[in-house]
Amino acid sequence: MFSLVLLALSLLTLAWYYTRHHYDFWARRGFPYDKLSGIPFGCLDSVWRQEKSMGLAIYDIYRRSRERVLGIYLLFRPAVLVRDAELARRVLAQDFASFHDRGIYVDEEKNPLSASIFALRGQSWRAMRHMLSPCFTSGKLKAMYGTSEDIGDKMVAHLQKKLPEQGSEEVDLKSVMQDYAIDIIASTIFGLDVNSFENPDNKFRKLVSIARVKNRFNALFGMLIFLVPSIAKFLFRMGLQNPVGLAMLEIVKETVEHREKHGIVRKDLLQLLIQLRNTGKIEENESFSIQKTPDGHIKAISLETITAQAFIFYIAGQETTGSTAAFTIFELAQYPELLKRLQDEVDETLAKNDGKITYDALQKMEFLELCFQETIRKYPGLPILNRECTQDYTVPETNHVIPKGTPVVISLYGIHHDAEYFPDPEKYDPYRFAEESRNYSPTAFMPFGEGPRICIAQRMGRVNAKLAIIKILQNFNVEVMSKREIEFENHGIALMPKHGARVRLSKRVPKLA
Repeated sequence: MFSLVLLALSLLTLAWYYTRHHYDFWARRGFPYDKLSGIPFGCLDSVWRQEKSMGLAIYDIYRRSRERVLGIYLLFRPAVLVRDAELARRVLAQDFASFHDRGIYVDEEKNPLSASIFALRGQSWRAMRHMLSPCFTSGKLKAMYGTSEDIGDKMVAHLQKKLPEQGSEEVDLKSVMQDYAIDIIASTIFGLDVNSFENPDNKFRKLVSIARVKNRFNALFGMLIFLVPSIAKFLFRMGLQNPVGLAMLEIVKETVEHREKHGIVRKDLLQLLIQLRNTGKIEENESFSIQKTPDGHIKAISLETITAQAFIFYIAGQETTGSTAAFTIFELAQYPELLKRLQDEVDETLAKNDGKITYDALQKMEFLELCFQETIRKYPGLPILNRECTQDYTVPETNHVIPKGTPVVISLYGIHHDAEYFPDPEKYDPYRFAEESRNYSPTAFMPFGEGPRICIAQRMGRVNAKLAIIKILQNFNVEVMSKREIEFENHGIALMPKHGARVRLSKRVPKLA
């Protein structure tokens, strides 16, 4: 009995010393490191305790250091936090060859639902990016614009019913804008009219509820997918399922089968993916030889692969588009002079275009663009950008080497809120982006990422968020309110407002009907 106890104690002692040795990884290399990262969650203990979202937990580390690069521990995995904006841009763009993968979970062979353009690695990512790029040309976006307008009008009709004839009412614009974004994605990707304003229990809207279940397991599993993909891969191969992905697969399968059975052709993203699946090209003059097998036949794209792309556009698009539009109105409500200037620009544009905001007219609205830029500066859609070091990399002007396979994290929220790059960063100031009063570091502004893996759908998000803002200002008065900050949820990756983005609206008689 004594020998068993002794053996157990010896094993525990060895395990402890091994763990301590592991968490000395950066110290042994003389690499600057975060001394508050502890066992076993590294710098993400607050995420496990459900006190902070992952992006804001990383921001805490950003704030307590002044180093250009910092060794950290993401759970038990040594990683590097890049704090310097110029170095961050090098990682994402100039030195892309050393950081071309995100390093998150993907398993093309056994779990094709994981093989989205966001997660794919190496040549697989290049091929998918090449295939999907034609889906987001100006011509394609212009063709989708009418659909977005129709959904914007449904949003307006919903608010017209909700608001009193006289006086104002507080509205959670985040919830309203999220329904708007969900409906646009359902229509432009799937060609489906789900109308979340009239049918809040539709299958697309339910996907958001499934994805947002809050518990410690989901918090830990979200970290594993992003930070320790090998464990996530093991769990999925052991039978773990992605309920949101499976629900999305059913929607895709049902929609594709219905179209092919009835010969239905629509102008949406799914139709383009179906063309790609069946012919290996988007249009007649846009063939993709990389999708051919060695014997020259077209390599089919599976329904699961199509679903993976639809899934990432849905999850990322509905959150970022809805939040950006809502946050813009929320901020303008606190700055009456900014609100009036944008209101005047909307009215002037309507007057010049027979009461309509066309796709081309929207592109010319200069102050709206300044407001949009300041919103995505203060509230970046993804507060962190992540890459994996794909070959040993010496940090410029130092002797510090980032070993191959090391996760690299950029706190975009930290850089965008750093007074060194954006003076008075907590103030909402669209004029910092104006040509005549520019007051920021262009190197530090990376709201959609940078380099070859910059967000492929950024232009689509821009158009839809701006259109939502216009629809609100065209049809409603926004009541000025006192200065306040948004409190964020303590889960997930994106910046999700804990109590919504609440403003008071009243009905407005447009100057041009």
